[in-house]
Amino acid sequence: MAKDLDVIILFDIYGEMLTQKQQDFISYYYNDDLSLAEIAENEGITRQGVRDAIQRAQAQLYTFEKHLGLRERFENIKKGLDRLEEFLA
Repeated sequence: MAKDLDVIILFDIYGEMLTQKQQDFISYYYNDDLSLAEIAENEGITRQGVRDAIQRAQAQLYTFEKHLGLRERFENIKKGLDRLEEFLA
């Protein structure tokens, strides 16, 4: 499972919409850089269970973005501000 910057950004935006367990697993994996095996050992579940939970959480994050589009809106605002800054400079 390749660690992906998109997931980290989406987690920052939509993380509170995940279950507490999903938040924990995503945070352990991406923020704390724990392996699936380390998370599984700490949580008392299988490595496959952790992998499945992370994949479901990632899918939910992408679904939230598809429906709500907050990241896209933020990027569009940033681009507009960058153009404005260039114009004013």
